[in-house]
Amino acid sequence: MVTNTSGKKKTAIARATVSEGEGRVRINSKPVELVEPEISRLKMLEPFRIVDDVRDDVDVDVEVSGGGISGQADAVRTAIARGLVQHSGDAELRDAYMEFDRSLLVNDVRQSEPKKWGGPGARARYQKSYR
Repeated sequence: MVTNTSGKKKTAIARATVSEGEGRVRINSKPVELVEPEISRLKMLEPFRIVDDVRDDVDVDVEVSGGGISGQADAVRTAIARGLVQHSGDAELRDAYMEFDRSLLVNDVRQSEPKKWGGPGARARYQKSYR
């Protein structure tokens, strides 16, 4: 059985394919062990650390694009967690993820606000001096 899921964070989109296998996790066709920086790798592997016995019988292939390092890591972890829950069909696994962190199963919908005229950013304004 093959399960396709996705995860989003800011402008990063991750698409995960979970299938029967022997515990391989690949991000953009590279083993997850080669992902740098280490904090991103740990974030991506969080779904496996919460429930230990799941990784050995599935292979996970993730394609991720857009955004930056941190946004991609969050998108990948959401896609992997959703894929594992869907693949196993286990309500206890879903509850364990929800109890640990809701963003494992639910996309973070926040987006950066567009810059407007009259200032250096979305809300900040240029200073003015009269004297």
